[in-house]
Amino acid sequence: MRTISVPLTLINLQDDGFHLLVEIVIFGKKSFAVLDTGASRSVFDMALIKANISELEHSEETHATTLFATSTTLQATIPKLKIGRLLIHDYDTVALDLDTVNQAYEQMGHPKVIGIIGSDILLRYYANINYRKLRLFLYAD
Repeated sequence: MRTISVPLTLINLQDDGFHLLVEIVIFGKKSFAVLDTGASRSVFDMALIKANISELEHSEETHATTLFATSTTLQATIPKLKIGRLLIHDYDTVALDLDTVNQAYEQMGHPKVIGIIGSDILLRYYANINYRKLRLFLYAD
């Protein structure tokens, strides 16, 4: 099993807590995603998914995926998702509108995020977060 070490960025939410950001590559572009151990699964921004994937499945069901609730979601398959040296092919995802998250981040001077990396990926790759070193360790076969 190989170890993949990925740097993390810790952002301060106006002295009301912190978020960890991880750089990912999706649709060939580097972007940030929030690392959220409390999210049941990973999700990506609806506008990003609509702009890059033509085959979408609409759903009116509410998905309890993260702290952010929504009544309308899209389901799609991302052909290639990269987190550090970890390459995930054909990742089935749910898309949510992350505009309110990004508006809040922008007001605090933080970068835009295009997704939330949740427990589905973290569990599958036996994630270990080292806060002292600000590193995410993933383990892949």
